[in-house]
Amino acid sequence: MSNPRPRRLKLLHMLPNAWVNTAGPVDGKRLYLSFDDGPNPKHTPPLLDLLREHQAKATFFLIGQEIERHPELTRRIHAEGHALGNHSYSHPRFDELSLAEQFEQISRTDRALSAVDGLERHAFRPPRGVLTLPMLLRCIRERRRIDYWSYDTLDYNRRPLGDVLPAIRRNPVRSGDILLMHDDGGLALELLRTLLPEWKAQGYSMCALPVHP
Repeated sequence: MSNPRPRRLKLLHMLPNAWVNTAGPVDGKRLYLSFDDGPNPKHTPPLLDLLREHQAKATFFLIGQEIERHPELTRRIHAEGHALGNHSYSHPRFDELSLAEQFEQISRTDRALSAVDGLERHAFRPPRGVLTLPMLLRCIRERRRIDYWSYDTLDYNRRPLGDVLPAIRRNPVRSGDILLMHDDGGLALELLRTLLPEWKAQGYSMCALPVHP
């Protein structure tokens, strides 16, 4: 299994948080759950049920076309106190798009999100974590913060729970960690059924990332 804290995350930690956010505010023992690639009508509802059961909040980085396909589910995410983030409109390979095409993906998704939470702009997480220099420079110029992560749970590897869970336990979470997970598959739910009680017993609270203007 890969390391939940790969080398590229250490490099991103060197950038100012105002440019690329790789850690949440540390006020007590806090973890910041984040989910990419939803909303998904099969996997997101049971995940929301589990988060509500544990009084946990999270940030959902949503895909614009999935918001349009499942508006009621998007509204439920927002109504239950979770933060909404921008994960592009169709989850393309950003390194194969022009800068104008990249930002059209972002703008189109912002419009879909705004119809739900009323905010004009949202924190952006690039698909597959692809962060090009022109994109970074334009986001800096426009004061649009990029929300990355500090801890990769590896839940997208399609490995069984018995393979992924030991890797997480060998590399324990730390206060302020932004955890990367996905709600377009079932492994995140399986992991959190085990890990949420453990993290709560260790004194952690699960929070959404601050909403960006």
